[in-house]
Amino acid sequence: MSRTVIRGGLVITAADEIHADVLIEDGRIAALAASGTPAAEAFTAERTIDATGKYVIPGGVDGHTHMEMPFGGTYAADTFETGTRAAAWGGTTTIVDFAIQTVGGGLREGLDAWHAKAEGNCAIDYGFHMIVSDVNQETLKEMDLLVEEGVTSFKQFMAYPGVFYSDDGQILRAMQRAADNGGLIMMHAENGIAIDVLVEQALARGETDPRYHGEVRKALLEAEATHRAIRLAQVAGAPLYIVHVSAQEAVAELARARDDGLSVFGETCPQYLFLSTDNLAEPDFEGAKYVCSTPLRPREHQAALWKGLRTNDLQVVSTDHCPFCFTGQKELGRGDFSKIPNGMPGVENRMDLLHQAVVDGHISRRRWIEIACATPARMFGMYPKKGTIAPGADADVVVYDPHAEQVISAETHHMNVDYSAYEGRRITGRVETVLSRGEPVITEREYTGRAGHGVYTPRSTCQYLD
Repeated sequence: MSRTVIRGGLVITAADEIHADVLIEDGRIAALAASGTPAAEAFTAERTIDATGKYVIPGGVDGHTHMEMPFGGTYAADTFETGTRAAAWGGTTTIVDFAIQTVGGGLREGLDAWHAKAEGNCAIDYGFHMIVSDVNQETLKEMDLLVEEGVTSFKQFMAYPGVFYSDDGQILRAMQRAADNGGLIMMHAENGIAIDVLVEQALARGETDPRYHGEVRKALLEAEATHRAIRLAQVAGAPLYIVHVSAQEAVAELARARDDGLSVFGETCPQYLFLSTDNLAEPDFEGAKYVCSTPLRPREHQAALWKGLRTNDLQVVSTDHCPFCFTGQKELGRGDFSKIPNGMPGVENRMDLLHQAVVDGHISRRRWIEIACATPARMFGMYPKKGTIAPGADADVVVYDPHAEQVISAETHHMNVDYSAYEGRRITGRVETVLSRGEPVITEREYTGRAGHGVYTPRSTCQYLD
């Protein structure tokens, strides 16, 4: 039996803050006891980690990543090996990535392909959502089978006609199936048909720079699609999770639906909380680094996103980590913004940026853990195995130094991408040590993990429903 004890830290979960020692046995949390008490002093272990003056928090759960994802004639730059290692450096110990059904192919085929990419390569634990690109009778039957084996969420796109796009009828059929089998539909809510018209018109006017990516993907078209998705889910009697909410008008649609008692949930991402159209407008094609969909919005949208996180109209912060190098990948869109691969790096930065939000007074410490660890674990059927520090939970634990200062930079990050979206940003707080199922992956700022430690994690259905 291997034992570790973490002594003297402030243990923070979504529910509590307590100065406690944490005993880990065989990869799981065995017990907690208030520091300095006889119960805590009775903990014995081969390995002791001193967390005095530090936070002891659950490992982050990033419910939205795209490792090795094909897009626009290229692939996301992080493999499961490099991407999960970077996640660990940033205090994230579980990711849920997206397997893709190709049009004409089955869900199983897509899922098997993603299992093959990930197996034996991950530094931390992982699960899969399924992107449904081709709704037909076979697909609907396969959804039932996938739910039974632990792939319990299905993503659809109202954007990207000709690639991932589903029309309202296909969306409704999938939602009806999810209502029956307990699956959760995740929606990329943008009116892709209308956006394609605006893209064509902008290019015809010679508006080719990256900033036009944000101008054609209008906030109103995100809000319209969000509203439509909510109403379709209501007709189907299915819960709905809107991914990467970026516009205040879309937050308003979610808030209205939740006020009406609907099971509608939303995530946002650090890029929408910390970056804006000012970045998309950076000169010399630098704005291409910030092209993602939904796009960055004018800075005034940020207040609505922070408010949504405080009022629980937005429940989760994920990264939508989908990195493309500036050189050779983002550059594919020089002279035509519509050819810039959509996506940004961020899996390593999320926990730190959200701690900065605590420092800045946007959210509380417990809310930080709630939106980054506990709620994604509950939303995607992994709680309390993941997302908390409690007896019986996996020992996915981060010792976090809330006083350390760092400057985010591509020179020091571990993501396999040649730029940082947050280059030069000074933040307070840094990961010091990371355990994944009790094994040290980061030890006092040294990587001590290995590819293949991370295991596939089947999930139950959404635990966040009333």
